[in-house]
Amino acid sequence: MPHIVVLGAGVIGLSSALRIQSEGEHAVTVVARDFPAGSETVDARDQINYTSPWGGAHNRLVPPTTPTEAREHAMSLRTFDHMRAVRHRHPEAGVTFMKGIEYLEAPGEAYRALTEEKARKELGMQGFRLLPSGELPQGVTWGCEYDTWCVNPMVYCSYLLRRFAILGGKVLRREVRDPREIFDWKFDVGPVSTVINASGNGFGDENMFITRGQTCLVANPCAATVTRQNADGSWTFSVPRNFDGGTIIGGTKEPHNWDPNPSPEVREELLRKFAATYPQILGAEGKFTVMKDIVGRRPTRKGGMRLEAEKVDGSKRIIHAYGLGGRGYELSWGVADEVAGLLAGHSGSRLSNSKL
Repeated sequence: MPHIVVLGAGVIGLSSALRIQSEGEHAVTVVARDFPAGSETVDARDQINYTSPWGGAHNRLVPPTTPTEAREHAMSLRTFDHMRAVRHRHPEAGVTFMKGIEYLEAPGEAYRALTEEKARKELGMQGFRLLPSGELPQGVTWGCEYDTWCVNPMVYCSYLLRRFAILGGKVLRREVRDPREIFDWKFDVGPVSTVINASGNGFGDENMFITRGQTCLVANPCAATVTRQNADGSWTFSVPRNFDGGTIIGGTKEPHNWDPNPSPEVREELLRKFAATYPQILGAEGKFTVMKDIVGRRPTRKGGMRLEAEKVDGSKRIIHAYGLGGRGYELSWGVADEVAGLLAGHSGSRLSNSKL
């Protein structure tokens, strides 16, 4: 049985490992430096480069305007369907379905041209509704709502890891300097034929860069995931984590900023802006209950994600799946499907429908 190593235990690595495992034709090992842990114990400073725990982890409407965006939209729809199935079969997995609300101060043509019929029938956005002006916050000129999902990333990634292990997957905690070194390692299940590079970073890929994000975790519940695109290019949003995970209030997008320290001033600005956009979150007490500040680093790639197979030595292959920026959760099962397809093309096996 061919042995596949998945490098990385974030949402892309774990989803890909489970997807490959579902074919029943490979032994699969996940190798990573960082693994999922509870939000109460995970070290935000020490694991700042382990992106998945800090992700907002929700699905947003992004009307596609380019072939790349159309491909990503198709991946998000496949992920939507998978998340719905997971919520039905494994309610403990940390997935919650709710309304997504979009507010735009200066919508582009793709948004202005969006009709309810197009959104539902062409883009597959279930429950889509354009919001009348009376439902828009001050300063917002366009808005909509639709059915979507959020996850509690600590709960969800732990669920993925547990499911992978109970189905026979192996796990190894180790730091890797180059994916090619894994081919020389000794494993009980045999030599490695393919490495899936889902590590988040490009190992020298000159197109990779980090995008710093600062958010604030509050205890206040929120009934919807709300995103406001401001005219100045900034963002105001909430991502309910549920499962006693609080609500993320965000957020910043700062390319090439390596500062690990949260700014109290930024936190106050984030909270102020979101309260003005969605005052319901303040509840009966009229205030936020702050749990902690969060700084994360999104692994972003100029030109978009890298999702391709690379021949490295004879019959050995590395399948790269990294550089998704802030869209790892949104596209995770679409990416996992394509990783499985690339692997099937390399091994000559026939790809089946996922049985997860």
